[in-house]
This record gives sequence, C-alpha cells and structure tokens, in this order.
Amino acid sequence: MQRTEVPQFGSDEWFLDASPWYDLMLSKAPVFFEKGSATWHVFSYSDVERVLTQFSLFSSQFSSYEAERPGQDRGSEDANIMGSMLTTDPPFHTKLRNIVSKSFTPASISLLEPRVREISSALIKDFPSKLDFVANFTDPFPVTVIAEMLGIPADDRKKFKRWSDNEIGSSEETPLNRRKLHVELTQYFSKTIEERKKNPGSDLISSIVTSEVDGARLTEAEAVSFCILLLIAGNETTTNLLGNAIRLFARYNSIEKLHETPTTIPTAVEEVLRFSSPVRAMFRIATKDSELAGQQVKAGQSLMAWIGSANRDDKKFIDPQKFDIERKPNPHIAFGHGIHMCLGAPLARLESRVAIELLAGKYRQVELLAKDEELVPIRNVAIGGVGHLPVRFAA
Repeated sequence: MQRTEVPQFGSDEWFLDASPWYDLMLSKAPVFFEKGSATWHVFSYSDVERVLTQFSLFSSQFSSYEAERPGQDRGSEDANIMGSMLTTDPPFHTKLRNIVSKSFTPASISLLEPRVREISSALIKDFPSKLDFVANFTDPFPVTVIAEMLGIPADDRKKFKRWSDNEIGSSEETPLNRRKLHVELTQYFSKTIEERKKNPGSDLISSIVTSEVDGARLTEAEAVSFCILLLIAGNETTTNLLGNAIRLFARYNSIEKLHETPTTIPTAVEEVLRFSSPVRAMFRIATKDSELAGQQVKAGQSLMAWIGSANRDDKKFIDPQKFDIERKPNPHIAFGHGIHMCLGAPLARLESRVAIELLAGKYRQVELLAKDEELVPIRNVAIGGVGHLPVRFAA
C-alpha cells in the first residue's frame, strides 16, 4: 500500500495496516467526536497517555460494578464480565491485580525462561520448509505457556485456543456458535475453580480462588472473569506480536541483522510493539466534563484511545514511519499506560525475545508467501493481527 492511500476504517486493508489512517487523523483530527457511535476518538501520544493515565476522569468501569461489592450475586448469566481488571477502577482494580501481580513481575517471569525456551524450541525444531507461522507457532506457543501457568491440562489446550479466539471475535463462528463456545469456556472454568477450592495448588487459578478482597473470596462469576482475562491477555497479545514481527522482519529484511547481532533482539521487539502495536486501542468512559485538545468531553461519553496512533506520533518519535530495530529511546505505550498497563507485559516480552532468538539463531531469511492484501486479518478494531501467515524460513 502506498503511503498516500488511506484505507477505509473497518476495511480489510485497514485491519491489515491502519497506519495511513493514523497519520491522517493525527494531522487532521487528533481528537474528534463520531456521532454515529457517540464516541470520542483520541489519536495523539499526549492525549492518549492522558486518557489512559487519569482514571478518575476517564474510567474503565463500563458497568455499574462500582455500586456492588465482592461476594454479591450478580444474578445474570453474563455476570462473568463483571469484576475483570479491565473493567474496574481503584481501589477494587488494585486489589484484583494484587491477587496475581507477584506471578507477573519481571523477576517471577524470568524464572519461566527455561520452560518458555523448551516449548518454543520444540515447535521450531519441526518447522517444514514452508509453513503457516500462525498455525505452526504463534497459535500453540503462548497458549501453552499461559495454560501451564493457569494449571490447565495439556489435553485441553487446543480447546483453550479456540475459546480465546472466540472471546475476542477473531474466529469465524456464527453468533450461535460464539455464544455456545463462550458458555463452554465459562463452564470449564467454573468446574476447574470448584476443583481448586477443594485442592489448591501453585497455579494462577488456585491463587484466584484462595485469595480474598475486602475480607471476602471472589464470587464464582468474578473468578471466572479473572480466568478468562488471563487466558486472553496471556495468549492474544503474544500471538499477534510475533505474527506482526515476522511480517515486518520479512518486509525489512531484518532476520539476517538479528542473526548476526542477536543483542539487537530486545530493541527489535520494542520496535515491533511500537510500529505495529498488537493492541490498537483501549476504551474508556468520561466520569466528569473535561477538555481534550480544545474539545469538550461530557461526563458519560465514551472514548477510544488509539494506542497504535500514539506510537506513530511525530511529536513523540523521530521519523515514526521508519521501522528501526535499533531505535533508542523508544517510549511506546503498546502495553497501555498507568494503573491499567498490561499485567502480562513481562511475559509477552520474554516469549517474544526467546522465540526471535531461536528463529534468528537458526535462520538468516524469512519470506512471506502471500502479498499483504492476500492475508486475512483479525477483524477486531482493538486487536491487530492476521489469522494465517504463510512463510518460508531459510538458513
């Protein structure tokens, strides 16, 4: 796609590469109100950072959860959407996050490196000469890691990948099947939670069901919601980060440089996160009247903070349209910002670094076997990636 072309929002071209649209919005309308959806769209780095940071003005609390207390019966079959760290604000958000935060510190995650390397090596060892990188690697790799952390049996991990894709709308299921898969997932977690209550272990689900918030255990609905969040966050971000990395490495002939200079791999991961952010945007609700870039935002109005656009803002980054695997400094906000910054960021960084080290150590070249316009994107506004990625690696 030429830089002068701006794909229509929501088209396949847009899902595959929204950067020309970001450029247009940054220059023409860095904050604008879309009447159809009654949503403010925010594009500049400074404004996106503010929306993500100032939770007292721009809330993640999409429901009436603040009026409820842990331990109450939600009384709805959709109740498991309540209580997620993504849809609460402090103080309850902080208490929820603290339940598993120790498992996601950089120090704790570093202890997983031998097992992460083992899982990744086993997958790469069996690569055919031509392969679908998504099916052969990015699908099974991160879901195996997060499933082990949750304490899920190996035999159930293929189901977990299907369930995870379904939750973010990236699967090609009918609405009826999507609902069915969602129910299957909640029932699976409900059963597992009951088992962990009786026989807790050292896994994340055991931490969730044995911890207390405000002196009370989480309800089943809250615990199920927590498990679903960890499954998705521990799977989808790394899946799309690695897929985006291989697309970019092929386009810019980066693998050979990484093969020759492996010390560059950590900065290359950060540049992929900036240049092709796996999470494009985050949603917020205005709690009070406020101002953004001279625009009056009313209490109760929704906002879409475009992380992908913020990471392309030339007021923050020198030559932001250049893919530079040695870029320093690189203050991107691909994992969000503030109290809702992605809990799993250290895990995603570890998985991606290890995978790229192994790939670049074995291969000098990667070639895409399909043109960009032939790829099938994940049709999710907030999450950027592709469903299949045919490639050829060469030593």
